[in-house]
Amino acid sequence: MKKTLVACLLLAGFASELIAQDTLQLTFREAVDLGLKNNVDFNRLNNQQEVLKIEKTAAVLGHLPRLTGGSNLMRQKGQQSQLVGDDWVITNQTNDMITANLTTTMPIFNGTRRINTTQATRLYAEAGENAIQRAGQDVMFNVARQYLQVLLDEELYRIALENLENQKKQLEQIDGFVQAGLRTQADLYNQQSEVARLETVALNAKIQWESDSWVLAETIQLEPEVFPVIEPVSLQQITSEYTTMGLDELYAVGVQNRKDLKRQQLLESATKNQLAATKGILYPQLNAFFDYNTFFTSLDNRRISEQLWQVYPQRTFGLSLNLPIFTNFDNRATVARSRMQYHNQQLDRNALERRVYQEIKLAYENYKASIKREEATKVQLAAAVEAQTAIAERFRLGVSNFVDLATANQQLVRGQADYAQALYTLFFQEVILRYQLGVLDVENQ
Repeated sequence: MKKTLVACLLLAGFASELIAQDTLQLTFREAVDLGLKNNVDFNRLNNQQEVLKIEKTAAVLGHLPRLTGGSNLMRQKGQQSQLVGDDWVITNQTNDMITANLTTTMPIFNGTRRINTTQATRLYAEAGENAIQRAGQDVMFNVARQYLQVLLDEELYRIALENLENQKKQLEQIDGFVQAGLRTQADLYNQQSEVARLETVALNAKIQWESDSWVLAETIQLEPEVFPVIEPVSLQQITSEYTTMGLDELYAVGVQNRKDLKRQQLLESATKNQLAATKGILYPQLNAFFDYNTFFTSLDNRRISEQLWQVYPQRTFGLSLNLPIFTNFDNRATVARSRMQYHNQQLDRNALERRVYQEIKLAYENYKASIKREEATKVQLAAAVEAQTAIAERFRLGVSNFVDLATANQQLVRGQADYAQALYTLFFQEVILRYQLGVLDVENQ
């Protein structure tokens, strides 16, 4: 208990050094929220999704008639022709004119382009939603990795400080033995060398802790000079439901939940619909149209409303047929590019399916290995504690030499560090497995 208290006090001393600069106390949830808020790629996907939603709405409204209107206000100076009786009279006058038109078009047949485009834009929008969800998991995964690394660095620094303090006390004890003639001067020099080495080890651990903290600060995009002070997480191990599953069952879970795989499947379907829509340009296009035109002229003495609504209105309606007879092979080239995009999406989907299987398999094997590693290092640490206690007592009694004591101390420190790493590795392997299965919950972690 005293050893832990001394190490905590030394850690507190290091934390007090950070007061000179701005610090931010963070929990894991707060770090993830900051990462999601500030991550550039995640925000770009959100911006892109707004465009995909608009394109989806535009495709749906594309089934309705298209309506356009316009008006011109102009003045003509010079020779003007007007009908007087049965003859056209040309005079030099100023003519003020107002024109107005309203045009509507409605596609009747366009080779199923509208239907397939609507389906494609819907699938693109859905794929975008899956991309955002996977990007959120990516952010959470990276924050979790760096967050846990900082906690591990902190724990290793605490172990280094505790070991340094213990060896300083050991130095005082050996100095007393030398003064009493129970130990040689060489033992004192060896212990002084060991203390100096451990001071360097502690310094390196401190630097590593601070460096990884700055990396985390950059990942979650903190302001410059703001140092994150993070809260610990509970390392209590709960038996995962995935440890009882076989690899095929885990792969089925991954196929069902991996957002990047769902996104790729949707992109493949969308490009297939896009290909079908593009093929529509090879077929005749039939459209219905209606055009309303009217105008006002100052050469006519009748009222503006009478000219616009009664005298000069013209209404034109009918059908327009467009036949792609020869288009310099442009339409064929467009279809070929669309077909290439569809085939490439198929290749990407096949490659992703293989990669998902490999990632799940590797994560599962590493998770099982980390469980065994935690159990082994726990036994290793318990044995190292017992060995160090026994050899320290033998050294005090003059039975063991300094080499035995130094070896036992190093084994103890190595056991503490290995066990700490095993605990954090096991915790993070659970995160990795959930990430590869696509069940890493961004909202509830």
